[in-house]
Amino acid sequence: MEYATRIREKLTAGLAPDRLEVVDDSARHAGHAGADAAGETHFHVTVVSAAFAGKSRVERQRMVYALLADELRERVHALGLTTHAPGEAGA
Repeated sequence: MEYATRIREKLTAGLAPDRLEVVDDSARHAGHAGADAAGETHFHVTVVSAAFAGKSRVERQRMVYALLADELRERVHALGLTTHAPGEAGA
C-alpha cells in the first residue's frame, strides 16, 4: 500500500477529521537529504479535527506523529503539518 494511502487511513481512523489533505511533495525535494527516487518521502498534511480542540500546536503534532510512527520510521523523511480545530482561522 502506498504511503499517502496509509497516512490518509491512519489519520482518518485516529482523528475523524472534518478535512484531510495529504500532498506528496517528494518530487520537489529530489536530490535533497532523505529523498528517494521512488518518491513518497516528503509530505505535507493538513488536518482539521475536533480532536485538536484545546490542544497546543505541539500537542497536535505529537498526536499526528504518534499515529504515523511506522511511516516516519520506515520511509517518510519529512512531514509538514497544518493542524486546526473546526472554527479556527485557516480551518
